[in-house]
Amino acid sequence: MKMSVLNRILLSKAGAAALILRVPVGLILMAHGSQKLFGWFGGNGLAGTAGWLSSMGMEPGFLMAILAGGAEFFGGLALVLGLLTRPAALVAAFTMLVAIFSVHINNGLFVADGGYEYALVLMVALIALAIQGGGYLSMDNALSEKLDNV
Repeated sequence: MKMSVLNRILLSKAGAAALILRVPVGLILMAHGSQKLFGWFGGNGLAGTAGWLSSMGMEPGFLMAILAGGAEFFGGLALVLGLLTRPAALVAAFTMLVAIFSVHINNGLFVADGGYEYALVLMVALIALAIQGGGYLSMDNALSEKLDNV
């Protein structure tokens, strides 16, 4: 029987390591996204983030703030749940790539100097999740099993 595209996206042969990687990375992304969208955890909220992004030439700032904050917050939530892990990880990895080249690259490697090391580590972890999927302890895997029975 031919496997559907959705089932290919959901199915993961990864073990518990995916869960160990997914949850903390997802929580970190959710926290950063909530700073941008809601002003939680000392963040600037949507208006402040939009102004900051506009000041760097990322226009329209409001849309860019929604996209960046949404990718981080909702992508992080999806990772914690293990729901649509691969697409969420890809979108969040792309967001980290944009952050590296638009904000951090001119500051060098080290995060203490405003560098890109932290965004790079998150991006690499997200790429690993995009490749391996959510693992057997994920909503993706449960949905994949349901699709097999349809």
